[in-house]
Amino acid sequence: MKGRIPEMRVGCFALVEPFANMQRQFQALHELGIEYADITDSHDGGSLGVEYGFTASVSLDSHPAKIREMAAGAGITLTSFCAHANLLDPISPDIYSTVEIIKAIRLAACLGIRHVITAEGEPKTEFGHSLTPEQRIFAIRERLYEPIRWAEELGVELLLETHGPVTDSASSMAELLDSLGHEKTVGMCLDTGNVWLGGTDPLEYIRRFPQRIKHVHWKDIGAEWQTKRGTLFGCGMGTIPLGDGAVGIESVVHALVEIGFAGDTTVEVAGPENVKASLSRLAAWLGSARSLDNGLSL
Repeated sequence: MKGRIPEMRVGCFALVEPFANMQRQFQALHELGIEYADITDSHDGGSLGVEYGFTASVSLDSHPAKIREMAAGAGITLTSFCAHANLLDPISPDIYSTVEIIKAIRLAACLGIRHVITAEGEPKTEFGHSLTPEQRIFAIRERLYEPIRWAEELGVELLLETHGPVTDSASSMAELLDSLGHEKTVGMCLDTGNVWLGGTDPLEYIRRFPQRIKHVHWKDIGAEWQTKRGTLFGCGMGTIPLGDGAVGIESVVHALVEIGFAGDTTVEVAGPENVKASLSRLAAWLGSARSLDNGLSL
């Protein structure tokens, strides 16, 4: 590895101010000195909250220029499009699933966004909870069959985030990736907090899937959640700065640098002060990891 210093872009999710629209979210990120962001939330059709300015969501039916101009006006480069879904419950008009993921892929392609990130989530129905491990894999595979075809056609990578009972298990994730195939199109988004909360050390994912990790969501989880590990599968954002929790973020940074990860990452931490502290620590850890990786003394 010596002589190779991978570059890692660090951005932030576009939900830093409560009850503010997407344009304001981008502006707030710019004011924090952040250049990169994701599209964090999206919906079909129109939204009352968006129209009246208190919801940060993008319509999957938007003209791409509308979103492109909002981001560019704040000096923000969009690096990913979140399309987190419910892939274990029966399909229903009120559930974000296959159709919405396809729309996200098409819109991302129009916007020049390479990564669309999805996840199975936790089931909410008796049907979903009763699925066997094999049936869970089949359900996800069925719901992602057409989205993968669209992603392959449009040159978009569809990434599975660690955010559910299947993806938060390294062995189940391996089985799912094998069953989906399309290795050049299907990858992984490692969410450091989610995978820890789901009961697995994020370092295990880095060891097992070094070539499949294409994006990272940075999140730390407080030690008080230790007793819940393996029973909860993901949370929307961290409430503490990176480094204040039990995940071991610094070791994750070093492990990613060691495997040569060079890609986009997103901080998922609530509160401007927590975001700033997290960005500062990430910069320091990355500097340290790159120096060690290059055989330099600190």
